[in-house]
Amino acid sequence: MSFQDPISDCLTRIRNGLMRGKTNVLVPYSKLKHDLVDVLVSEGYLKSCSKTDENKKPMIDVELKYHNESPVIKELKRVSKPSLRKYSGATDLDSVKGGLGSFIVSTNQGLMTDKDAKAKNVGGEILCEVF
Repeated sequence: MSFQDPISDCLTRIRNGLMRGKTNVLVPYSKLKHDLVDVLVSEGYLKSCSKTDENKKPMIDVELKYHNESPVIKELKRVSKPSLRKYSGATDLDSVKGGLGSFIVSTNQGLMTDKDAKAKNVGGEILCEVF
């Protein structure tokens, strides 16, 4: 099965798992998706992630995070899509929900949050928005 947008598929699997109250979800492995999930773990939106093999296929095992039995992630949406890419310079990055959320930005120095991109003065493609 081929996906047109594997990052959107990854975000949807996480979103669906949170809505169903799952503890873990499996996402097909790619380096970009693993880096994306790592950024979400480092920002405290997810508990952990690890690479596993499921039926001889590499997968990312994502452990979801809850606080008082409600998901930590309230909103997770794709910003830049294959049909319409969204790029932003370091000075043009706006804050998400008044600074309560984050953009995940793909830069020439790797994936990072909008706050890190502003601090390092680099811009790039805005992959997703997390709140």
